[in-house]
Amino acid sequence: MNVDFQKADGLAPAVVQDYATGRVLMLGYMNEEAFRKTVETGFVTFYSRSRKKLWLKGETSGHRLVVKEISTDCDCDAVLVKVEALGPGVCHEGYQSCFFRRLEDGEWKIADERAYDPGAVYGGKK
Repeated sequence: MNVDFQKADGLAPAVVQDYATGRVLMLGYMNEEAFRKTVETGFVTFYSRSRKKLWLKGETSGHRLVVKEISTDCDCDAVLVKVEALGPGVCHEGYQSCFFRRLEDGEWKIADERAYDPGAVYGGKK
């Protein structure tokens, strides 16, 4: 069974979930090459839509994602990647998860504590 990268112009959404806790950590996109590299290396690689190139998650921060399991949805056009996160967080804003905001009473509120200082890790780069 192959992932269908053609439905969304060569990309498939990749939901990243913590293997141990089940928490959703982030959403990224993979093209066929990123998916192949992820499978071959055991580290999650995405396709950056803004930079138009592959990026190994953690190449700047060191906070890599070790693949534990990969699943696809029923249409084979999205993947779920269960990972072990190396480092305190995956979000470039310093949180464990990119999903750190929660809608409460019609307003987005920060629901988590920062896991690390993004300025110290990225030096102003995101």
